[in-house]
Amino acid sequence: MRTVVPTQPTGPLPDAWRACVGTGRMNLALRADYRDSLAQVQRDIGFRHIRGHGLLSDDMGLLRTDEVDGRTHTRYSFTYVDQVHDFFLDVGIRPFIELGFMPSQLASGDQTVFWWKGNVTPPRDHGEWVALVQALLRHQIDRYGIDEVRRWPIEVWNEPNLAGFWKDADQPAYFRLFEETARAIKDVDAELQVGGPAICGGSDDEWWAPFSDFVTSRDVPIDFVTRHAYSSGPVQQIPFGTYQTQMPPQDLLEQFDAPRRYLAGTRLAGLPVHITEFNTSYRPDNPVHDTAYNAAFLAPVLAGGGDVVDSFSYWTFCDVFEEANVPTSFFHGGFGMLTHRQVAKPTYHLYAFMARMGRDVLARGEDHLVCADPDGRVTVLAWQPVGGTDGGDADGHRVELSLPVRGDAAFVLRERVNEHDGNAFAAWRELGRPMSPTSRELDLLRACARPAVQHDVLRAADGRVDLDLDLGRHEVTFVEITPVTPTHHEGLDDRRILGAQDDRLVARHERGRA
Repeated sequence: MRTVVPTQPTGPLPDAWRACVGTGRMNLALRADYRDSLAQVQRDIGFRHIRGHGLLSDDMGLLRTDEVDGRTHTRYSFTYVDQVHDFFLDVGIRPFIELGFMPSQLASGDQTVFWWKGNVTPPRDHGEWVALVQALLRHQIDRYGIDEVRRWPIEVWNEPNLAGFWKDADQPAYFRLFEETARAIKDVDAELQVGGPAICGGSDDEWWAPFSDFVTSRDVPIDFVTRHAYSSGPVQQIPFGTYQTQMPPQDLLEQFDAPRRYLAGTRLAGLPVHITEFNTSYRPDNPVHDTAYNAAFLAPVLAGGGDVVDSFSYWTFCDVFEEANVPTSFFHGGFGMLTHRQVAKPTYHLYAFMARMGRDVLARGEDHLVCADPDGRVTVLAWQPVGGTDGGDADGHRVELSLPVRGDAAFVLRERVNEHDGNAFAAWRELGRPMSPTSRELDLLRACARPAVQHDVLRAADGRVDLDLDLGRHEVTFVEITPVTPTHHEGLDDRRILGAQDDRLVARHERGRA
């Protein structure tokens, strides 16, 4: 059945999907491959903030001690922090600061997480922790100015409800850390924005009410709340990888909405909600991240997520990411939209398509989003709806739209990504799954990663054109419709061009001139 798209917009397209993006630990931002990848992401998509772990971890060298003549000397070193934040700002993205993990010199224990051993224990002395946080913020204010740093949200820790990220998932210990940190931040500047608790993994019942009660009873400052969301099931382990089932895409949107539901009627109701991590799988070695299925699965999430939260941050922008050690293969199920060496995955194209959508929403359905710009340009994002569980969806899908256009004709540009087109992962498998592609193989993969392109011109009737889109398996397609204003070229007759005697070819071009 053809969907008749209204002429008048329902409102602006929310851009919560591009408000933030995730990254591997901060130290990785010193690497060339990482920097090349983020620069490309910013050119094609343009996120506003970036969030990742490890800003305070030992490999950033922020807290330094030196023993001389039996006395311990302490100094804060901003050498790496400055290089990272300077680079972020240079490519047009601001930090969404996550305060973690614990510098070993301040840690109360030796429990760590990840291959790179981020310490996840509380501080042994909260006064020393407060001094570190305030020194960091004052340095940033001195370097970048207070107006700039006020635009950097500050999140206290990461997933304290999970014992792997916070010793024993000790709730009272986290609440104390949050209070000490929030007050320390506001002592530096009352307009700096602080939030939490960055929980993940179905602990809403056990965390939201106690957290709200705590900050309310003690009048702890808080400006926003944060949560993480993933839609995958139990891990099925294989050597150097995992598989998981998936819940339907709607489950992610329900997780996005969880903070508002749980906090309704509390002091925290109405605060901005930021999903500071989300993806299908929470594993950095699940091949689903490399697939067209991942893009089709997330398309309705990007189209609708802005209705329920202020931001939702894709985890992560590239595969330069080492939580589970250095990857053993080029495609390895990494979180990234880009592989190492900047090969685009289908999900990258989903985001790049969203970045090109029009300003205002005309229509949104279970398989499409239609937007328009004031100049008459109409854009369509369409996708094959996919379920969860096993991904056993039909081989194709059809979307039929009646679209408003200006003038008598419209130029139609379509780009598509599916199980074959714009799919470097499929090409990599056809190449024999090289673990370390050669330069020539990388060139081939980049070529195969480009979306398939087609174009045409459609005649309008009564200010409308019919657009029929046949989508391949797990396809995401982008269509740009531009009003045509024919220009007269005296004496020009396409029928006289050599090789253009085919009347069908001439008629196709004449449609745009009639």
